[in-house]
Formats: sequence, structure tokens, C-alpha cells
Amino acid sequence: MSGPLPLGGGAVSADLSVRPAIVGDEEAITAIQLAAWGQSHAELLGPRVLGQLDAAAMTASWRVAITAPPGPGYRVLVACAGPRVVGFASVAPVPPDDEEPTSGGLLLALEVAPGDQRAGHGSRLLAAVVDLLRLDGGRHLSTWVLTDDEARIRFLSQSGLGPDGAMRQLTSAAAPEGVEVREARWVAEL
Repeated sequence: MSGPLPLGGGAVSADLSVRPAIVGDEEAITAIQLAAWGQSHAELLGPRVLGQLDAAAMTASWRVAITAPPGPGYRVLVACAGPRVVGFASVAPVPPDDEEPTSGGLLLALEVAPGDQRAGHGSRLLAAVVDLLRLDGGRHLSTWVLTDDEARIRFLSQSGLGPDGAMRQLTSAAAPEGVEVREARWVAEL
């Protein structure tokens, strides 16, 4: 074989990245969200509720979140494998108050397409969120997690977040009768 070897000793690597979401990403974000919810929340929501989710309305909401966020510190990021969007994260600012003297961010959503999970995309998204919060002077990150979402709990725990004891019960017509939907708050200092 003649000529130079590619960088990395001949190994081929995919272009893996995280970037701010742009117009056009909202369709991929919606598709990922629907697929991820179908995988992780199928038992909670049931096929009837999952089938009634309005993909067009979700896409429109994501487009607004991307193009006209409600203020500084609201962000939507996407994880890419080459040109393909494979995951997303959404974060909102949390200003300091009397009980919490430091500012930070609330992770509203973090999802990776089911076929692209366990490839580091979620970790890259979370790291990008943390980096942006630090640039904004944020000192903590929080998020709410369904108490029975074992995969997300494992991911957050391995990423350095932990429960702070705060709990909330969600009331939703989407939950089947008799199903209690509870979330725990997970936090980390930056």
C-alpha cells in the first residue's frame, strides 16, 4: 500500500457533534421524541395516548423553540452523526432566588433516537448543556425524571447528577386510570 494512511492509523470515525438546533431540525426532533417516548414510556402512556400525540403540533412547538425562544438562556441543541440529527436537548435558565442563591439551568428534555442510543450522543448533549450554562455563569443543573425511568436514572447517575429529595406528582389525562405519574428532581453543581 502506498501513500499516507488516514489520520487515526487507518480507523474510520464518524462525524459526531453537537450544535445549536436550526430551522429544519424540528421534524427530526419530533420524530426522535415520539420514538423515544414510544420506547421508554409505552407502558405509562399506552398505545392509545401515544397514537393520539399530534406530531404536527409538536413540530410547530419545536420550530418556535428554535426560532423564537422566550428569552436568553433558552436553548435547543442537537446531536449529529454526520449530517443526521440523532438526538436533542432543551434547556431553560433558572434565575437565582431566595432559596437558591445561584443561577443555573433546567434540562427540559434530552432524548436520543432509539437506534442511536448507547453511542455517546446523550453524554455529548449533556456536556454541551453544562458548558453553555457555565458560560452563562450558571452554577447548577436540575431536571425532573420519572421515578420508574431506570435507563434515564442510570444515565444521570453516571453523569454526576443525583436526586435532591424533591418530588412531584403529575396529573394528566394522558395517564391511564390508576397510574400514578411521579417525578423526582435530579441536580448537580457545575
